[in-house]
Amino acid sequence: MSEPGSPDVNEPSARIEAAVPLVYGQAFTELPQDLYIPPDALEVFLEAFEGPLDLLLYLIRKQNIDILDIPVAEITRQYMGYVELMKSVRLELAAEYLVMAAMLAEIKSRMLLPRSSEVEEEEEDPRAELIRRLQEYERFKKAAEDIDTLPRVGRDITVPTLPASDAKARKLLPDVGLNELMLAMSEVMRRADLFESHQVSREVLSTRERMSDVLERLKGGQFVPFIALFTVEEGRLGVVVTFMAILELVKESLIELVQNEPFAAIHVRARGEDAPVADADIAQS
Repeated sequence: MSEPGSPDVNEPSARIEAAVPLVYGQAFTELPQDLYIPPDALEVFLEAFEGPLDLLLYLIRKQNIDILDIPVAEITRQYMGYVELMKSVRLELAAEYLVMAAMLAEIKSRMLLPRSSEVEEEEEDPRAELIRRLQEYERFKKAAEDIDTLPRVGRDITVPTLPASDAKARKLLPDVGLNELMLAMSEVMRRADLFESHQVSREVLSTRERMSDVLERLKGGQFVPFIALFTVEEGRLGVVVTFMAILELVKESLIELVQNEPFAAIHVRARGEDAPVADADIAQS
């Protein structure tokens, strides 16, 4: 038992044992003798650059260097170190990286050359062109990052889509006016007059019976031409009875009169059919 105030000699060893990793319940203190790490082992780069300007800007911003006062010698050393690292892992260098390396070497050599005070005042800073390009690149990079933060369709926004139904649109046909109906009736009357002189006897005609006849002809929900409902051989009386029967059926909402377009032929169809009104239906009638 240790004396009070004296350090515990077993404490450091206990800490060391606690820090030793365990593999399958056994302490792992040294590498296995048969463990082989090839010289070309994979190295992972966490930074990816889009070009030499991007690399230079990264080196400058990482060290909080003023872009207007770049230490060319130090930045060139770090840049060339990265280029050599890319070569060592057999990465294909783009030509622009080598061009930038040559440009840095030129700027470095120009700054190392002795210059008189008069020449130094007249000559432009060798770093000026590089600084201008870096500032311009930084502006475009910042703008690209700002644009990338905007919501993007497919990444941040999902546009809902709803497939269109296969239902056919119902075409609303113009209403048949009274004038157009009377014009059609006059045409039927004109044709009926052609057979008036051939009528020898007339049988009694009933409007109700003719209404039933018209409904019978309109069975099936198909459109029938208006003039096809008249039998001109019956003469004016038969035509008038049929016309009255049609008006009664319209009044009782048992049939409907439609036109494909203004001043077109009038067609008749029995009501109560669910089939949509289509131009093809009228054309086939």
